[in-house]
Amino acid sequence: MNEKRFDGKAAAYAAFRPSYPQAFIDYLYTRVGFTPASPIADIGAGTGILTKLLLERGNSVYAVEPNADMRGEAERSLGGFANYHSLPGTAEATQLADHSVAFVTVAQAFHWFGRAKFRQECHRILTPGGRVALVWNSRVPNDNLARDSDALYAKYCEPYRDSASGSAPKPPNGTRGIFASDEDFSDFFTAPWEVHEFPNDLTVNLETFLGRNLSSSYTPKPDQPNHHPFLAALTELFHAYSHDGLLVMPTVAKSYVGTVD
Repeated sequence: MNEKRFDGKAAAYAAFRPSYPQAFIDYLYTRVGFTPASPIADIGAGTGILTKLLLERGNSVYAVEPNADMRGEAERSLGGFANYHSLPGTAEATQLADHSVAFVTVAQAFHWFGRAKFRQECHRILTPGGRVALVWNSRVPNDNLARDSDALYAKYCEPYRDSASGSAPKPPNGTRGIFASDEDFSDFFTAPWEVHEFPNDLTVNLETFLGRNLSSSYTPKPDQPNHHPFLAALTELFHAYSHDGLLVMPTVAKSYVGTVD
């Protein structure tokens, strides 16, 4: 992963990225085997959105994040948790000790990792039988808003166009990261792995809609030429789909859980 990809995005990411539904967190603790005593490595932890939900359950969480801006945002908001541990490692070199965690979580970040090396790192840091849980908030298929948003990204966001053409990493959970779908994880998980979806529709106002879009790594920053045209196009899109100042973004949290034995 390019560690600078999210430079300047941390504040928007923390303010406008959605959290994960309670049903997903409950699933981890009732079906996957998480307990409050489980030490967890949250890899690519970003600003700590999932980290916070795990800390609130009482777990010791080792939040591994290479980007200094994102990590600093998490440290400011989560520093009051005694069981919060911030590490500047990468997915492929976490800085964690051998067999030191019971579970690995990855929220909205796995698509940036070197998969083979991350698999080796998970095998190294997990205790025997430990599991890996991947999750993405994804827009649902066949949604007009998602398709129109996709067209704006393709028009105004050069890194997004690179992703579409195959010259940049693509998220695994759908068409250029927009739609939730199944992927073949046979080169990562030891079969079988579990796939579950959890509804997580987002109701947003204009500020949140703009902020959510601008938090993406591929959207133009204020000093880049396409920033203001992109904002204008997003504003027009919001007004086309909103009612009484609010817009519903159909979204699911999709999780993949398995072992790397």
